[in-house]
Amino acid sequence: MKMKCIAILLFFCFGFCGFSQDQFTVYFDTNKFELNSSEFTRLQDWMIQNKTSKILSITASTDEVGSTGYNDTLSQKRVRYVFDLVNGKINIRSDYKNISLGEKGATSNNKAENRKATLHFLIEKEVYKENEILGIVKPIDVPPLPENAPLAEKVKWAKVGTKIVLKNINFYQNTFATVPESQGALYDLLFVLQNNENLKIEIQGHICCIDKDYRNLSTDRAKQIKRFLVYNGIPQHRIQTKGFGVLQPIFPIPEANEEQAAANRRVEIEILSK
Repeated sequence: MKMKCIAILLFFCFGFCGFSQDQFTVYFDTNKFELNSSEFTRLQDWMIQNKTSKILSITASTDEVGSTGYNDTLSQKRVRYVFDLVNGKINIRSDYKNISLGEKGATSNNKAENRKATLHFLIEKEVYKENEILGIVKPIDVPPLPENAPLAEKVKWAKVGTKIVLKNINFYQNTFATVPESQGALYDLLFVLQNNENLKIEIQGHICCIDKDYRNLSTDRAKQIKRFLVYNGIPQHRIQTKGFGVLQPIFPIPEANEEQAAANRRVEIEILSK
């Protein structure tokens, strides 16, 4: 039984390390299942910083002072106490695990380090694929998409961190005003955001042909697209903007021809969360 409990603990501690699964630990005074003021404040601060995270499990343990039965009960009370503090304030997975190890979780020679409760959680950008992370579903292979695939399909299969070039968005020369022919592409992006309420993006502007973006034109162009989206009802907090100027060209500057210049002169979106 002791080996089984330790195996469970190791699974939650190390099983998801490749997927940004995180943990936060609070410590208890001897024979206490409520936090002292210092640790209570630490937990409150963590909750403020992790409103969009999702808790997978809470694991509690004790030191080895006292009987096994007493420590098992104390460990269970610590799990319940921490759960009651976070419940309703932080998202918790429906099949959340509470793991009470008692003195079986005493892995440190320092008794104070064994009197603890550890929250295992996913940060916001990993929540959308929690079942994949937990091994409940296998990752879906992304099908090869043609360059001219609809934006909605590209976003559907894109992972967090993916950058997608917005085709057919162009601006009047040396300005951040979009030409009329850009309306179709702008509305494609608007519809994608309207139909994916959890989608957050960063609009990234790039320019061509010169050695430096002296007027921050790339930033202004990204902001202009955000203005269009916000004007049409997309919440501002879902859209970030950034201008890279000529720092990330696809082709070396000066470009060899207009095709290369057009490729460098682009607007991209980066998927921040889904």
